[in-house]
Amino acid sequence: MKQSLGAKTLAYPTPVWVIGTFDPDGRPNVMTAAWAGICCGKPPCVYVSLQKTRYTYRNVVERQAYTVNIATEKFARQTDYFGIVSGKTTDKLADCGLTAVKAEKVDAPYIDEFPLVLECRVVQTVELGLHTQYVGEIMDVKAEESILGPAGLPDIEKLRPMIFGPQIRTYHGIGDFIGRAFSIGNDIKNI
Repeated sequence: MKQSLGAKTLAYPTPVWVIGTFDPDGRPNVMTAAWAGICCGKPPCVYVSLQKTRYTYRNVVERQAYTVNIATEKFARQTDYFGIVSGKTTDKLADCGLTAVKAEKVDAPYIDEFPLVLECRVVQTVELGLHTQYVGEIMDVKAEESILGPAGLPDIEKLRPMIFGPQIRTYHGIGDFIGRAFSIGNDIKNI
């Protein structure tokens, strides 16, 4: 029997993304975000939901752009740090010894050391109470060759992205390969 837990943000998995922006003075800033995801296939879009109190919020409003740097297990400590301190008071990338690179397609920086990056242009803004959701059209995806699989696309087991446990505030890695999507269920329809 299922137990009611009430209305809570308990959707799993929740991504751990690092959002890159330029502040009004052109300084790169990054923040950890978990309220994010894919929201459209054509045009390819992702969203990130930010609180108005966050330094990144103002940056996105001004520049109408952001990058999504996919957090990996290798950069777990740095990713957590990006969500602990504010870019108003410190240069987070310098603190972690990481490098900001200006994106080619949008007015935002990405983290050079992170192996998978999405460059996004804001195409829609939705007010949602405590958060504002920014839908960003993906203008380009950059991937290190070391994480690409045989088809030339990112291999999740090589990338090793992190996921977040909302409410319990934990980070996790990705589990074992289970099977091919749109394939492993085919035997059921033939019963």
